[in-house]
Amino acid sequence: MKYDFTSIIDRKGHDAIALDSLGQIPGFAPDLPQDGFDPIPMWVADMNFPVCPSITEALVSRAQHPAFGYFNPRQEYFDEIIRWQEKRNHVTGLTKECIGYENGVLGGVLSALNVFCSRGDKVLVHSPTYIGFTMSLTNNGYKIVHSPLYIDGDGVWRMDLADMEKKIREEHIHAAILCSPHNPTGRVWERQELEQVMELFRKYDVYVVSDEIWSDIILDGHQHIPVQSVSEDARMRTAAFYAPSKTFNLAGLVGSYHIIYNPWMRERILKESSLSHYNEMNVLSMHALIGAYRPEGYEWVDELNMVLSENVDYACRYIAEHFPEVKVCRPQGTYMLFADCSEWCQKHGKTLDEVEQACWNVGVALQDGRMFHGRCHLRINLALPLSRVQEAMDRLGKFVFI
Repeated sequence: MKYDFTSIIDRKGHDAIALDSLGQIPGFAPDLPQDGFDPIPMWVADMNFPVCPSITEALVSRAQHPAFGYFNPRQEYFDEIIRWQEKRNHVTGLTKECIGYENGVLGGVLSALNVFCSRGDKVLVHSPTYIGFTMSLTNNGYKIVHSPLYIDGDGVWRMDLADMEKKIREEHIHAAILCSPHNPTGRVWERQELEQVMELFRKYDVYVVSDEIWSDIILDGHQHIPVQSVSEDARMRTAAFYAPSKTFNLAGLVGSYHIIYNPWMRERILKESSLSHYNEMNVLSMHALIGAYRPEGYEWVDELNMVLSENVDYACRYIAEHFPEVKVCRPQGTYMLFADCSEWCQKHGKTLDEVEQACWNVGVALQDGRMFHGRCHLRINLALPLSRVQEAMDRLGKFVFI
């Protein structure tokens, strides 16, 4: 490995919610561990690796200039996004005009929905569901209609097209959110699946908001397919949202972007995003993206995905061998594991609350999956050095699933 994915970083006291908020947010953050156990942060969806060196270099270089006044995005910012999308996702025909800045993907999602819908309208969303969708849509007056994913005979999460069509038709839905790759299940949708679902949306004139923030975290040789690429109609009815934040662990810098090909849609979403007078780029986040999307960043992400694939392989094998009643579908993307504890809890007469507390007591600071609409699930972040993943699994085997 050329880059460092093995060092254990001391993040405590260095502006990290994953550690500094333990025991501080009842019902959301894990509790602090009991004496004798150090916390292993496995809940917040950020990574415990040093960032790609080209990012630090870009930030330091810009910070050495002593002025941080008003600015316009550099042409280099757009050029690097176009190049990244072409090389990583095989996107062709992307131009500067189709790219727009967003403070965050969720803000962009809401701007798009405010164009597609009226407050109080129903929006189709798959479940399990990213908690950010649940909170932001609910807080802004939208009604979520869930279409549950199901697990097929090969242990793969699938969309239920019949259920989706029934709900679209009966609930008169004209806006849907796709999460691609899917959070929290880690499913990387295949082209045929996306073609089918986008044809369904065309049939019922459903506008699509596609959250593709995880599109670079792809495991085991799978390939991300941009939703807009599957047909000309999909290209024109979809607003897609990306960011370097998940890929390169830059969430604290703030900075996402949209790709919107439809001029009518783009102009109205840009107007909606501008109304708060807050959706403005940070000069350091611009340079962070430019640093991330340099050639070094391509190499770094390739190595990252190899490391994450190894972590996922270890965790899935360990669970299958040591507590097989806990069911996991191997994620194809992201670095999150969504573990179903229903069978184990039923067999051992335990509640999920008791299981979670037992995990937290020994420092395995994972997350309650019920807030993601998992029935009896744990959401586990595996973006740590393998030694930390191994230690976490060892603690689960010795002190929790016994």
